[in-house]
Amino acid sequence: MYHDQVVPLPINREAKRRALVRLGAVCALTAAGAMIAAAPADARVKKIQVTTKESPTFGGYSWPGVGQYEKIAGKAFGELDPKDPKNAVIVDLQLAPRNASGNVEYSFDFYILKPIDLTKGNHKMLYEPPNRGRKTINALNRGVGGNDPGSVTDPMLLADAFLMPQGYSISFSGWDLSAGTSTADFNTTITVPVAKNPDGSPITGPSYEYIVNAGASYELTYPAAGLDQSKATLTHRVHLNDTPQVVPASGWQYDASGTAISLLPAGTSFVPNDIYEFSYTAKNPTVNGVGFAAVRDWNAWLRYSTKDDVGTANPLAGDITRIYTEVSSQPGRLLNDFRYLGFNQAENGKKVFDGMMQWIAAGDGISMNYRWSQPGRTERNRQDHLFVEGRFPFANVPTKDPITGKTDSRYAKCMASNTCPFAMEIFSANEYWVKAASLMTTDPAGTKDLPDSPFTRIYFMSSMQHGTGNGASKGVCQQFQNPLDSQAVQRALFTALDRWATAGTPPPPSQVPRLSDGTLVAADQVSTGFPRIPGVTYIGLKTTRYLLNYGPNFYTTGIPTINPPVITPPYQDNPANGPIYPSSVPKTDADGNDVAGIRLPEVQVPLATYTGWALRAGPQNNDGCEGSGQSIRFPKTKADRLASGDPRLSIEERYGNFDTYSSLLKNAIGNLSRQGFLLPFDAESALNKNLNNVLSNNLLPKTGGLASK
Repeated sequence: MYHDQVVPLPINREAKRRALVRLGAVCALTAAGAMIAAAPADARVKKIQVTTKESPTFGGYSWPGVGQYEKIAGKAFGELDPKDPKNAVIVDLQLAPRNASGNVEYSFDFYILKPIDLTKGNHKMLYEPPNRGRKTINALNRGVGGNDPGSVTDPMLLADAFLMPQGYSISFSGWDLSAGTSTADFNTTITVPVAKNPDGSPITGPSYEYIVNAGASYELTYPAAGLDQSKATLTHRVHLNDTPQVVPASGWQYDASGTAISLLPAGTSFVPNDIYEFSYTAKNPTVNGVGFAAVRDWNAWLRYSTKDDVGTANPLAGDITRIYTEVSSQPGRLLNDFRYLGFNQAENGKKVFDGMMQWIAAGDGISMNYRWSQPGRTERNRQDHLFVEGRFPFANVPTKDPITGKTDSRYAKCMASNTCPFAMEIFSANEYWVKAASLMTTDPAGTKDLPDSPFTRIYFMSSMQHGTGNGASKGVCQQFQNPLDSQAVQRALFTALDRWATAGTPPPPSQVPRLSDGTLVAADQVSTGFPRIPGVTYIGLKTTRYLLNYGPNFYTTGIPTINPPVITPPYQDNPANGPIYPSSVPKTDADGNDVAGIRLPEVQVPLATYTGWALRAGPQNNDGCEGSGQSIRFPKTKADRLASGDPRLSIEERYGNFDTYSSLLKNAIGNLSRQGFLLPFDAESALNKNLNNVLSNNLLPKTGGLASK
């Protein structure tokens, strides 16, 4: 399952180690600079160090027509010119240490897979910015992945891979400081500078932590500026809408270095799944926006350079004609801001990415290009509401912000520089409920539908949760998770993206719920039409998108003076918490499955109700269950339905027998294939998987049986 984690957030696991990295960043980066001191003064990727080369990789497996692949991994060192207008958007870059050339230094890990003989490849590269340092490519690549994809040696698995038989080169690189510092198992990390006052003294300011499932202690993202507890506040509550209760100073303490807090008496643990919030004065903000430039400059170097400044050859020199991205969740939000901030224009003025396949990122950005930012955070119904993520503009076409009066688009800057990538924006129902995804396809007032951008298509995966869930597990939720899987559709749309970028072939039309046809509605049960299923609670819980107050000029400087913003329960649609950008959710059919969007075979010929939202069980009952959805099986027989009072037809009444179900399933899969949403291999797999599910669970008789139609 590849999606943003709920808790605990990895941003806190490595914080103590990162504190040392941050405090030593100037020395470390100066040392890196010494290795390239003889280089010219222009800023870009200046040096690469190859630490691993395996040729061939994949156990020597050879793909017909393409041959064997090799793996190359190591560390890259880059520089940014603070005077370059393309870099000026990076918050606090002007306050970062500079080398003798006047540039700001950084470094990151990289990992490359490529055909040994590039002439046999397709001269295209897939780039994935890892999710919290971890690679998620196996979702697109039919199971060939993991954090060290080249270590896969199973010939049957490799034969079915999606990317290598086509001859793609593949690259990953570090961009996210919250991923930590460990490079074990090829985890991709980044080192960025610490901003300082012009006189060299530490910068201090308001920082904030949202704490869930911390154990006995919690490691702070930024070290405290001092150990005076009167200048910090820790609160605790069980439910999101409870009034936070202040934990007295006698109930918690800093560690000696000010990099962690713990509860008192010693050994007391934070209550699992309860909500704690910590506001304090921090020091040494890292310039996290450098991560955008690291992605830009790495890919531009691979595409346009032949060697680094000390003569190390670019392993893909002269080969790349197109670069496409593939992401899952958090790095998709990175690339949303990457496009908006203008980073798809390389320092040489050329285009970086030709196409982007955005999965479960929707209309949100990332908490990265701000002072005291935390890139590992992700806002959902119950978590991380007060980290900057969802802010105007939400859409790929120009809209006017009814709150500020500004007009803007995610594509405004790349259109001005003629460097816009094509994009497939693919997201689940969960993004409507927990990410206000409707603002991507409506105006910010939530009153009218928007047209497509000439560069993008938007595809809603009906009834899906945030990624693929474990349908046999409830976790902390009230119902079983949602097992719907989008991987096959992603492969078809990735193929369409390639045709769009290379041949100008239009992709399938956007598939989204709309206000105009009544498939995008308010979140209450009457509006959505969600059935009243026995044992299933529906409260219409969704995330509200506010324009939050971080202090004067925050939205132009990126520097908060109020952090966190003042906000009070209830958290949903409460005007007291700030101006609201209204959002909507998908309408359902009588079974509770979403009407609009790309409806997978399991939704078209259903055996259950699938939702993108879920609620928690246990002490936090009826709070949001974050990225999870639900799978609520239909009654098996008419007698079961009548006994339970379930309004949904039973499996028996719907299909009568296996042959009828099989015929309907084949028709649904055929329609998806003809529309361009399934490739032949995946169409066959979808048919076999669903038929085997019915047979193995004995859900229908082979012939005969009862049918309602």
